[in-house]
Amino acid sequence: MIETETTAAAERAFTAARQAQPGWAATDPKRRAEPFLALSAMLLDRREQVLDVIQQETGKARGHAAEELMDTVASILFYARRAPGLLRTRRRPGAMPILTKTHEYARPRGVVAVITPWNYPLALAADVVPALLAGNTVVHKPDTKTPRSSLLLRDYAIEAGLRPELWQTVVADPDELGTALIDGADFVSFTGSTRAGREIAERCAQRLIGCSLELGGKNPMIVLDDADLDRTVTAALRACFGNAGQLCIGIERIYVDRSVQSEFLRRFVAATKDLRLGRGLDYTADVGSLQSAAQLDRVTGMVGRAVADGARVVTGGRARPDIGPYFYEPTILTGAAPDAEISTEEVFGPVVTVTGFGNDAEAVRLANDSAYGLNAAVFGGNVARARSIAERIEAGMVNINEGYASGYASASPVGGRKQSGLGRRHGIPGLMQYTEPQTISSQHHLLGFDPVAGLSREQFVNLVLGGLRVMRKLRIR
Repeated sequence: MIETETTAAAERAFTAARQAQPGWAATDPKRRAEPFLALSAMLLDRREQVLDVIQQETGKARGHAAEELMDTVASILFYARRAPGLLRTRRRPGAMPILTKTHEYARPRGVVAVITPWNYPLALAADVVPALLAGNTVVHKPDTKTPRSSLLLRDYAIEAGLRPELWQTVVADPDELGTALIDGADFVSFTGSTRAGREIAERCAQRLIGCSLELGGKNPMIVLDDADLDRTVTAALRACFGNAGQLCIGIERIYVDRSVQSEFLRRFVAATKDLRLGRGLDYTADVGSLQSAAQLDRVTGMVGRAVADGARVVTGGRARPDIGPYFYEPTILTGAAPDAEISTEEVFGPVVTVTGFGNDAEAVRLANDSAYGLNAAVFGGNVARARSIAERIEAGMVNINEGYASGYASASPVGGRKQSGLGRRHGIPGLMQYTEPQTISSQHHLLGFDPVAGLSREQFVNLVLGGLRVMRKLRIR
């Protein structure tokens, strides 16, 4: 690879991070958590400034920017409070009761590369926090379209007491960096497209290092015949059109029981038409802008091809340059073929298809008929029935009577199956993936793993197996 100034900058960042890492790893986890507890308070105190930056940089509505801030603060608080306990050394059952003492340690991986996208530049930059709390240092590459929000979070963290060398930042396009981010890291965390995630996984595999990849989704929602339609429509508006549809866990396919399909569609279309588009730094708009001309072109192209393939626009389907350069109306399509591009590929815009189904088995089949498996939702009055359906859906997260927020905001792991990635964010796995377990076991001399004096190999084997028989009867682990 020909070295450029950008790759040289990445190498300098890794050098600085690697030099700082041993001292940071030796710091007590409670001390490591202190800057992040202060950071969470700082974000709340300065929320108006933070929301302004997010909106100015992404074009999203203020309500959606506020959701991003809430997620950021909640995630930082969870990890800052829980990390010291989760990272403590743990006693494990030894091979021989009393005679073997075994401890498990959570060791940091070293230097972690965190690569974050443009759609949630503050919240996803907070993925740096569990990596740091685990005792790693970080080289972070925010997306060049939205670096301000990510850099603001780092600036606040440093103001809150984090040493700057622990969180290195490289702002550059992937083409300029080449493989420098992967080649310098001991672990990689990436959120973005499936195509890019596959390339990163291949490079990590070559180096035998781990990675966590949250990738694309084509997320389904199932509406059962006993669903509360008003509640379902309200949730669908946010799940489909939140952040102008630029949300990897957002809903892009809705499957409705045919007995309620017409009524659901009538209510959903009416509510969608009432959504207010706008770009003010206040709460007057329900839906903001797409982030770039490239996103607008993508959405416009996919809707146009869907109509050409036979789908029907029930509402929306138009760009709105009168409001702003990248605005696109929230759009509902019907009549899309199951194998059409609009039914199988991620739009990443305010576009959703609505399709009917005849029974629960068909609903599950339609939901699973996808290369992706990130998020799903089931709406129904009988929660036990909805849960039974949810358990059959091939997705890393399924929400019942909610589009995504109940699962995503819980202290539980979030991530994809199939082409939606590997590894998990959030919850305990979101911290522990940045560690490697180390086992240290000490054996006392009274009895070991070789025959004691005077016993033949056969007698020794019979003695050990007899001991296992006693342990089994006494239910000793």
